[in-house]
Amino acid sequence: MISSTLSVQWLLLIFIVISISVTSTSSKIPRLSPVRGTILLDPEILSAPISEDFQTFFYTQTLDHFTYRPESYSTFQQRYVINFKYWGGSNSNAPIFAYLGAEAPIDGDLSIIGFLPDNALRFKALLVYIEHRYYGKSIPFASREEALNNASTIGYFSSAQAIADYAEIILHIKKKYQAEDSPVIVVGGSYGGMLASWFRLKYPHVALGALASSAPILYFDDITPQNGYYSVVTRDFREASETCYRTILKSWSEIDKVASTPNGLSILSEKFRTCKPLKESSELKDFLDSTYANAAQYNQPPEYPVTMVCGGIDGAPPETDLLGKIFAGVVGFRGNKSCYVNAPRNESETSVGWQWQTCSEMVMPIARDNTTMFPPMPFNISSFIDECSQSYGVPPRPHWVTSYYGGHDIKLILQRFSSNIIFSNGLRDPYSSGGVLKDISDSVVAVHTVNGSHCLDILPANATSDPDWLVKQRKIEVEIMEGWIAKYNKDLLTFRQ
Repeated sequence: MISSTLSVQWLLLIFIVISISVTSTSSKIPRLSPVRGTILLDPEILSAPISEDFQTFFYTQTLDHFTYRPESYSTFQQRYVINFKYWGGSNSNAPIFAYLGAEAPIDGDLSIIGFLPDNALRFKALLVYIEHRYYGKSIPFASREEALNNASTIGYFSSAQAIADYAEIILHIKKKYQAEDSPVIVVGGSYGGMLASWFRLKYPHVALGALASSAPILYFDDITPQNGYYSVVTRDFREASETCYRTILKSWSEIDKVASTPNGLSILSEKFRTCKPLKESSELKDFLDSTYANAAQYNQPPEYPVTMVCGGIDGAPPETDLLGKIFAGVVGFRGNKSCYVNAPRNESETSVGWQWQTCSEMVMPIARDNTTMFPPMPFNISSFIDECSQSYGVPPRPHWVTSYYGGHDIKLILQRFSSNIIFSNGLRDPYSSGGVLKDISDSVVAVHTVNGSHCLDILPANATSDPDWLVKQRKIEVEIMEGWIAKYNKDLLTFRQ
């Protein structure tokens, strides 16, 4: 989270960045995505041709894998894409790298997820990309409108159903191409990283191993402190610039102060060049909250967005007032535009789908206390449940993820029965606060970098701008995978004798 067959409009639809709202309970969980959406609006990227190496297929997928009611046997067409270019073939037992799609159509992943093609030649791997149900062209019930119509049709939209889909498709591919002995390594980023780790735990007979990049699998229940996400955002800014951090810290009360004066909202609208007049100060604070969180989550080289924001704030002329400096930070990050706050926004399938996912099972209690640079914002589970119930007719299940996949006492539990999972993180990523940062066993390992950001290790390698620590992180991951495959081949040879 680019193919050339996609129109600019379609890409805009797919990759709109979801704002973090402080006024709507169900929108407080920031989007889990490997990339920041605006990166994908580069005209050069949009006009880049799709590789002819990608071939698209559709699998007749079961609607409900877990019950045996008559409607459970309904099917839909699920999209997957294969790149055969590098594959050594089934006779060589060459591996299969399967990318598990997340909360967006699979199209963008074909070029944005670089880890697979960057390493395919080395492994002679078959590359498979599978689209998540209810996204892109993998829609049950014949249409998106019908699929999202009510709680009965949208109720099949869950992570457990999704990873069961992936298992069926991977086994289908192995059988179709006579690759039963080819080991499978699943790869995912962010929410997809969670899916990859959970897939390895639930389907060890299908996947030899998993690379789970920036997967905050511990940001559920009470495992991770609720303010973990915003504490990392705050730390990122404070490490970049103490004066920048203090300016942001002071700005919230100044916004409220100006807003409370006669014509205050008009003054703020003019100062921050809003696309339409502010109706309340929270609209501006929501925008700034999203800007800072976005910059921290995707604080990657060579631009380093946090530095861009602070460069604008600290670089403002000395006579600039407090809010003028804040606006200068917005311009530093987002560029010089005609307007910023309250910009027209198309509702994408991703925003609709992610809201359902966070209102059903992906209940991550992200909050802020008075130790961050943001105004306090508690996570009120009762209000969250009430709002989601009103929206969908069914309440969330906030404890289901840890009940189904685990999470509590993860080291004690996983070291006894799990193997072959890489949890990779960058510690500048706010979601790393809910990630696995310590080795669990010899083969369930944590590979993290101090300066890394969200899913940076699985994005395309760049020999010119990639810092040494990023090159090293990817090298470690590849070497671990080589070890998995070498052991698998040795075990396979022994088994066949």
